[in-house]
Amino acid sequence: QVQLVESGGGLVQPGGSLTLSCAASGFAFSSNIMSWYRQVPGKEREVVAVISNFGGSRNYAESVKGRFTISRDNVQNTVYLQMNSLKLEDTAVYYCNAPRLGLWGQGTQVTVSS
Repeated sequence: QVQLVESGGGLVQPGGSLTLSCAASGFAFSSNIMSWYRQVPGKEREVVAVISNFGGSRNYAESVKGRFTISRDNVQNTVYLQMNSLKLEDTAVYYCNAPRLGLWGQGTQVTVSS
């Protein structure tokens, strides 16, 4: 089955950390660029980070540079998003995406609140 399954969301205080995981199955994971997006109610989904198929190239939204790190494990077919120094405005549903395939995960909620 071709799918992406995110996990790792939750409630965290400002300044805290979370790591999101996205397990891929049913397609050639190592041949695909992978990305993380996020969305808050009433706003468009925005790209957070993108990683090339072997991880040599990574790009980030300006709002998360220096705080978030995208990585991947092509043996485990998993892409990660390490989020540090979380801010209130990072609260959103986070989605994993395989852009070439137009494939999305179901999303995982991240809530930053004191």
